[in-house]
Amino acid sequence: MKIDVTDKAVSWFEKELLLDKGDAIRFFGKTYGNTEVHDGFSVGMSVDQPDADVLGKTEINGITYFAGEQDDWFFSRYDLEIDFDENKEEPIYHFHEN
Repeated sequence: MKIDVTDKAVSWFEKELLLDKGDAIRFFGKTYGNTEVHDGFSVGMSVDQPDADVLGKTEINGITYFAGEQDDWFFSRYDLEIDFDENKEEPIYHFHEN
């Protein structure tokens, strides 16, 4: 799984979550909501550190963005692109088949 984070999204995460180098953001599947490819599930996020079982990750400005293998059921067959929605002023998640 590949994770891409746009510059605007990186800026939002760093400012809104007061992130410093060495911090990490975990993305996971959660009940309720919808995504482009899931009905009844949406993307959750938390400030967390990756363990040995990482499904995909990327590091930008010393901050790690990742998904754990326990969420393979949610991210299976997809790469994740994280962008910023100017209208809602929050991250938006796009799924691309891999």
